[in-house]
Amino acid sequence: MEKGLTIRRIVVAGVLSAIAILLGVTRLGYIPVPTPAGNATIMHVPAIIGGIMEGPIVGLIIGLIFGASSFLEATVPLFKDPLVAILPRLFIGVVAFFIYFGLKRFNEYVAIGVAGFIGSLTNTVLVLFMAVVRGYMAPKVAIGVAITNGIPEAIVSIIVTLAIVASWKKIGVSVKQKSKISGKF
Repeated sequence: MEKGLTIRRIVVAGVLSAIAILLGVTRLGYIPVPTPAGNATIMHVPAIIGGIMEGPIVGLIIGLIFGASSFLEATVPLFKDPLVAILPRLFIGVVAFFIYFGLKRFNEYVAIGVAGFIGSLTNTVLVLFMAVVRGYMAPKVAIGVAITNGIPEAIVSIIVTLAIVASWKKIGVSVKQKSKISGKF
């Protein structure tokens, strides 16, 4: 794996950051679920995908953009606090990368799914932890939100992350094989 920010990593970070912003601005990032919260968010999924595909720096950048977008678009006091809206989001793609990297030698599909699940829980747990620390909600309320909203979000994250990353990797392998056959690469 190459180190540092390559042109490819910068482009991937930019595209996935734009997708995270688009999901938030258009409200497409909210999926109706049968819980008291009513919606599960997938806005953190681009940070997870970026971390898995391009490494922890890209995951951190996308998480930063997602957090900044969340902060700037905030309609409730909780997310108008950068320590709640931005700081926890920095870790989503970083954690997803290390989970994926640690598990991929056993089974790549399981590694992608677990990274999607843990990356999503990273978002939920750290945002709620900061909300409690900053006094926006009581610990019991945070636990309730984590269970009723965090688990459905993590399940949706597994499905979306697995579908996108597996497809992306398959397309990449297909392009490499065709390039080797034709003598170009």
